[in-house]
Amino acid sequence: MRAFALGLIFSAMAFPCLAQTVLKSEPLIMAPYEIAFVQDISCPAGKVLKVTGAIRGLHRRKACVSLAAEQASLATATP
Repeated sequence: MRAFALGLIFSAMAFPCLAQTVLKSEPLIMAPYEIAFVQDISCPAGKVLKVTGAIRGLHRRKACVSLAAEQASLATATP
């Protein structure tokens, strides 16, 4: 019973960590291969812009992807 309760508490604490943060603007500085999700008007409704950082001299990769409602949360801080 104790192990079950401990597992239940651990899963309740770990679940919010699965959410992806959606930023309002693209970050100026990104580490190589870092991923950021951005609300952008260039993507159709229900999709967000997925930006992947690149190494020096290469362009960032950008693609419109859809996120499930339970995976996404809007960021309140500006980058």
